[in-house]
Amino acid sequence: MTGVPFDLTSEQRAALLAIARRAICERVRGLPSTGGPSRDPRLEAAGAAFVTISQRGQLRGCIGYVDPIKPLREAVAHCAAAAATGDPRFPPVTPEELTHLEIEVSVLSPLRRITDPSEVEVGTHGLYISQSGRHGLLLPQVASEFQWDRETFLRQTCLKAGLPADAWRHGAEIQVFTVDRFTDHAPIESPGG
Repeated sequence: MTGVPFDLTSEQRAALLAIARRAICERVRGLPSTGGPSRDPRLEAAGAAFVTISQRGQLRGCIGYVDPIKPLREAVAHCAAAAATGDPRFPPVTPEELTHLEIEVSVLSPLRRITDPSEVEVGTHGLYISQSGRHGLLLPQVASEFQWDRETFLRQTCLKAGLPADAWRHGAEIQVFTVDRFTDHAPIESPGG
């Protein structure tokens, strides 16, 4: 599967954000999933995506797919629900929190292996580093938000993988990707709440 190209329209972005909002609400409220196929072929194409949930500017959950293994709208719905209730770093989102959440969807390009770490463009590239069965991923916006330089970004991605911070210098595989990133600050509401 090759994945979704980045020329998503504003309507497609809005649809993906609505899918994420609905999936979060349904999971948090214990409602059955109402998601289904889309009439938009771009949303039905295989896509890799991450959904990040924040509350008042603080990370509340982030889950994603690195590989385009399912339709983009399905990947976004699954990641949104999992970010709300399955990120092991945080307790599950509660119904009371729904009106305070910000949702960010990042649609990933295919991974591209690099051999020269100087090719990493901080603020443009995300990193996926792997070695000895361990792997870690950081989205491009993470390096920008923390104002990291290239070496710090590489080191932090290695640490996220559970590798020594300098594994990127010693044979770890480095892959880069870009994202189409869009955010929604609208409150999550549902007829059931």
